[in-house]
Amino acid sequence: MSDLKATVTETKTSSGHAGFHVEGYEKIEYDFTFIDGVFNIENANLANLYKKWARCLAVADINIYNIYGEQMKKYFDHHGIKLVIHKTKIGEKAKTIPTLLSIVEAMTEFGIIRKEPVLVIGGGLITDVAGFACAAYRRSTNFIRIPTTVIGLIDASVSIKVAVNYGNYKNRLGAYHAPIHTLLDFTFLRTLPIAQVRNGFAELMKISICSHLSTFELLDKYCEHLIELKFGRADGSSKELIQAADKINFEGIHEMLRLETPNLHEIGLDRVIAYGHTWSPLHELIPETPFRHGHAISIDMAYSATLANSRKLITDEEHHRILKLFSRAGLSMDHETFTEDILEQATAAILKTRDGLLRAAVPSPIGKCIFLNDVSKEEMNAALHRHKQIVKEYPRQGAGLDAFVDASDTGECPAGEAEHDHVVVKNPLNSNGVKDINGSNGVNGKKKDSITHIECTSKLTQPPTTKVMA
Repeated sequence: MSDLKATVTETKTSSGHAGFHVEGYEKIEYDFTFIDGVFNIENANLANLYKKWARCLAVADINIYNIYGEQMKKYFDHHGIKLVIHKTKIGEKAKTIPTLLSIVEAMTEFGIIRKEPVLVIGGGLITDVAGFACAAYRRSTNFIRIPTTVIGLIDASVSIKVAVNYGNYKNRLGAYHAPIHTLLDFTFLRTLPIAQVRNGFAELMKISICSHLSTFELLDKYCEHLIELKFGRADGSSKELIQAADKINFEGIHEMLRLETPNLHEIGLDRVIAYGHTWSPLHELIPETPFRHGHAISIDMAYSATLANSRKLITDEEHHRILKLFSRAGLSMDHETFTEDILEQATAAILKTRDGLLRAAVPSPIGKCIFLNDVSKEEMNAALHRHKQIVKEYPRQGAGLDAFVDASDTGECPAGEAEHDHVVVKNPLNSNGVKDINGSNGVNGKKKDSITHIECTSKLTQPPTTKVMA
């Protein structure tokens, strides 16, 4: 929902030429709801968002559909909402224009109405691509997000940036387009592979190392259990772990929002949450088998910590503590492809993205951040060689577990191969014979529903009520 304000004034140049000056302001607001079991029939939050339309176009990750499709069908059928689902397989190398166009085709076939929201279900990659499709379609089509991975829940859900890759350039084509609502259901993590839980753990390390010490302390305390028991969503999780995980997730998202909402359109380029994103993009796109995102940024974060330590911005003890936590989490800290040449290429690329300055976010100390612009090539290379020697002392010599994407991650889904499901809903409201994908019991029978309200001032009220306004 937006509130538009603008003024137009007449102007005249010093040479006497007439003109106009336009000054506008657009208030952006959108909501976040923490809810366990979004497809539980008794949870009407999602259904209420579509009651007005009595139908829903969903863009879903094919793996999510295969696991939760029947639950979705029962859910929407129960609430009398027609559903069309566009299934897509996506990985970093399928985060492309053809994938975007397959979603556009689905929107056209569905006959989406101007303000009708598309439902996007999946990890950060699919919310990025489908969000960009919505941004481009009629120049602005609403959408609602249900992220299903740790990265999607913690990181991608917070940003209003949507994008696709172009060649070997990550997120080169994109826009700023806020969803009208994001439903945060951490019970999806029960069916998320451990490798992807570990992958997302890196995003929490990113925000905690540079901006939130108390979250770092919790990650350090519960590291292995958080990953193995999927942030307290797997069977056998203790009450203590569940409470710690919920606090980590809530505080992590809140901190990300606090940092991002004043700068939604990246007017300011010194961004704390860019820690780990200075040299990492090349690791994801250039190798034939790319690193998973969490491992790529972990290499960057670990190296940045070594650079900070070389400058005495963090102590030796803090440096070891950071690297040890990466190692315990099974995240990558180095790889043979991380060379002086790659470092130079990545630096050249990021200087263009960041308007000529390095703006490398590094911890100083843990829980706080500064930005480095004066790092010479010689200093970078010296830090790289020192880093490679240091990580040899850690398990696996700095290598990560499940660090690279697998075959399913790299498969492309051209427009002609996109899949659709059409299921007629047995409900008087659905007399047009539009598809249906409806869902039932959520992921675990536990009902947990809280909403938070976040404004541009970063004020967070206690549940229930969440809104972001900028």
